[in-house]
Amino acid sequence: MRASARAPLAVLAAAGAALAYVGAVDPERPGHYPGCPFLLVTGWFCPGCGSLRALHALAHGDLTTAVARNPLAVCAVGVLPWVWLQWLRHGRSSRSTPTVVPASVVWGVVAAVSLFGVLRNLPALTVLAP
Repeated sequence: MRASARAPLAVLAAAGAALAYVGAVDPERPGHYPGCPFLLVTGWFCPGCGSLRALHALAHGDLTTAVARNPLAVCAVGVLPWVWLQWLRHGRSSRSTPTVVPASVVWGVVAAVSLFGVLRNLPALTVLAP
C-alpha cells in the first residue's frame, strides 16, 4: 500500500466502524450518546441535531426517517463518498500540487449549513426540526 493511500483508507475504516456502531446502537435509547451541547445551552437545534438518528435510519435502509431526522446529514452522506474518492485519487496521482476547493464552494457550504440551522428553528418550518 502506498503511503499516500494510508490516510484515506484509515478514514474509511474509522467511518465504517462509526457507522456500524451507530447502526447497532439506537440513538433514540438514552445513555449511549451525549446530547447536543448547543441544544442544551440554547434550546435551539443546531444544523447537526438529528444526524445520529438519521445515520441510524440510513444504516437500516430507512431513507424516509433519515430525511425526517436531518436532511442535511443525508445530503452530506451522498456527497462525502465523492469527496473521499477525490482525496484517494489525488493521493495516488503523481501531481505535486494539491487540489484546491474554490473559496466560493467553501462559503456556499458554510452559508447553506448556517441557513439550514436558522430555518429549522423557525416555527413555520418545524418540518426541518429533528
